[in-house]
Amino acid sequence: MNQAIRHSWIAAIAMFALIFGAISYVQVVGADELKANPWNRRAILQNYCNDRGAILVGGSAIAESVPGNESCKFQRRYNQPELYAGLTGYFSRSYGVTGLESAMDAQLAGSADQLFFDRIGQLFLGNQPKGASVELTIDPKIQKLAYDLIPDGQRGSIVVTDPKTGNILAMVSKPSYDPNLIASQDVSKEQAAYNAAIKVPGINLNPSVSGPTGALLAPGSVFKLVDTAAALKSGKYNADSVLPNPAQMSFPGIQYQLPNYAGGNCYTRNTASFAFALQQSCNTPFASIARDLGEKAIAEQASKFGFNSDLGDQLKLDYARSIFPSNLDDAGLAQSAIGQRDVRATPLQIAVMTSAIANSGVQMAPNLIKAVRSPDLRVIDEPKPVALRTSTTPEIAGQITEWMTSVVSEGIGSGAAVPGVEVAGKTGTAELGDGLNNSWFTGFAPANDPQVSVTVVMQGVDITAGAQLTSPNAKRIFEAVLNK
Repeated sequence: MNQAIRHSWIAAIAMFALIFGAISYVQVVGADELKANPWNRRAILQNYCNDRGAILVGGSAIAESVPGNESCKFQRRYNQPELYAGLTGYFSRSYGVTGLESAMDAQLAGSADQLFFDRIGQLFLGNQPKGASVELTIDPKIQKLAYDLIPDGQRGSIVVTDPKTGNILAMVSKPSYDPNLIASQDVSKEQAAYNAAIKVPGINLNPSVSGPTGALLAPGSVFKLVDTAAALKSGKYNADSVLPNPAQMSFPGIQYQLPNYAGGNCYTRNTASFAFALQQSCNTPFASIARDLGEKAIAEQASKFGFNSDLGDQLKLDYARSIFPSNLDDAGLAQSAIGQRDVRATPLQIAVMTSAIANSGVQMAPNLIKAVRSPDLRVIDEPKPVALRTSTTPEIAGQITEWMTSVVSEGIGSGAAVPGVEVAGKTGTAELGDGLNNSWFTGFAPANDPQVSVTVVMQGVDITAGAQLTSPNAKRIFEAVLNK
């Protein structure tokens, strides 16, 4: 009997310990995590009708709280909603919080540590605490131009940055949606709008898995910039190197042959200089470099540009890590070296890679936040440029820039040429099958003193449409930024 009682006491004590531990975790350790969870309806409902701070672009609100109705004092409103949906996300009673609404929730809701005395002052006056405003680095004119350059019905993304600071000047994608419909105070309308939006091909309402930060795409030949940097770093190659340029590349023991790019003039010669190989985007020279250097060298250089790596904390938005695969066989390495096989990159990743070359090899952390201001307009946070990593040396970056300039002045990237300005660029075509491709352009200008970096990708297009929608669109953005 005593033994049975003792076992019962032990079990009871263990249960109390378990309950106490769970309560302690919820109230102490996991409180912030639970509060920040976008699906935590209690946290959302607690602040849903409050006066949240505005999200600003160029001094104008793209998200703001406006007077609501009798049941809810304030209502969230999104201005130019489709243009900025990929940045703002939404603040919804039914579907949680996404985008900057989620990432900057503490500031917008007024609960951030920097706003402690503001909250105390408002409570002392008997007022509901107000949220801080968040001003973005986005240039409204460039944002609008970039968005309009993607035709309606076309899946695509454009990222425009200042390569010297990492500040994002524009970041858009299509298809988009209207977050006002999902942040309605009418639950049935919210549900109807959400269900309608998710049926649109290519759309995803969570910015972390769509658009420029989350769309993992085959990068095609823009990845050849990684190969070029790895080749020059190795010391085995230089500006005078002569590269093999066969029409096809064979591999021992298998029938597969990697073809050279058929869209340019690669077929006109059996060997190529670096300049010619990049100008015409030839495949076999870069596949040959990768086979010579080995997977480790290419993977290490890809990592230095941001593949399989973090992009820092400045961005605030969630993002997907770009991927360079491992454990590749000979053919797999050759395919990966031209941005095919299982290589995947977000448009933002290609943008920061190109910006590193523009910035003498130093990759700046991508940044969206210009300033955070308290309700009385006092600046409480003003992010400074942060050097994220050294991707390559100034000398190698300079040599790649020279070759990228010839891609635009003499090669297949000529559509990006701006009269009177040296533009550095690289095109890319990633084959998807059925004659469709991901068509890329990435580059910067002026080449000798870069002020702007532009990355354009159009998904699921043929060669002709890709050529019309990438390099010429980059040209229009270069001109718009440089003429400001």
